[in-house]
Amino acid sequence: MAGSEECGYFGSYLCFLGGATALYYLLKWSWMTWQGVKVYMLSNIWQTDLREYGQWAVVTGATAGIGRAYAIELARRGLDIVLISRSQEKLRRVSDDIESRYRRQTRVIQADFTEGHSVYPAIADQLKGLEIGILVNNVGMNYAGMLVNYLDVPDPEKRITEVINCNILSVTQMSRLILPQMVERGKGLLINMSSEAGSQPQPMLTLYSATKIFVTYFSRCLHAEYQPRGVTVQCVTPFMVSTNMTHNIEVNPLVKSASSFARDALNTVGYSSFTSGCITHALQHIALTIFFPGWLRLSPFCVHRVEKFAQEMKQQIEARMAQCQKKQE
Repeated sequence: MAGSEECGYFGSYLCFLGGATALYYLLKWSWMTWQGVKVYMLSNIWQTDLREYGQWAVVTGATAGIGRAYAIELARRGLDIVLISRSQEKLRRVSDDIESRYRRQTRVIQADFTEGHSVYPAIADQLKGLEIGILVNNVGMNYAGMLVNYLDVPDPEKRITEVINCNILSVTQMSRLILPQMVERGKGLLINMSSEAGSQPQPMLTLYSATKIFVTYFSRCLHAEYQPRGVTVQCVTPFMVSTNMTHNIEVNPLVKSASSFARDALNTVGYSSFTSGCITHALQHIALTIFFPGWLRLSPFCVHRVEKFAQEMKQQIEARMAQCQKKQE
């Protein structure tokens, strides 16, 4: 009899434990689902009025890709735009486009962020007197045109320094320049562009992945520090977007165009300080976390397969370039 009672108690305990576990995961997934609906669906209906942050938005890397798309979308939503990039010709082209389409004021600042500390005094001088409500730290670069081992980067001494200056130093120094006036006014928005490549270690993208996890940690810590003072710091972690960096890959249900991504990502402002930018990228992030976790990405087998794939892609690209050259001849 005593043994039967013990089995009964143990069975009841297991049932309680199983029910509690099931309830925990049900509540967890329900909360995550609600957050996803709120951030990526309701935000399309009730959008934050970005003009409340201030008159001007500053966008780095503003002449192509996601940066250009953010600048245009911010102008469409009623802000004046400061465009910062290294090509004066491209800056003027984007500036003219914004002024003619949306009748917003623009200013252009030519700066090459790969040069390091030397560019920031001139940027600071040209930003004086502007009520800057939004800063988009978008400028960034990879160290090679495709997947490569760390030591296979062309001209590694120069390239590594350029990547760190562009991807890390630019975010910290531009934030240092603009954050004080936002704190003084008690409102402002910093948008820092990280990447899905920073969500887990990414062999063959080693330095790029490392710089992007820096952006993620810097952004989330800065948000915790300055949210009580009225400043929002949003970290955006896109997956694949069709830009020059991704060789203008064809847009499809998994790959967003830059303009579509910028529109969706700006909708999430006020709803989330850490976002994939759009629902398709959020779902891809979840899938990768489940089916391609960090330990698998770092396994020798996986790294070898990625390296082999990269070599095959390089050969295909070189073959296509040779064919095009022959046709031109």
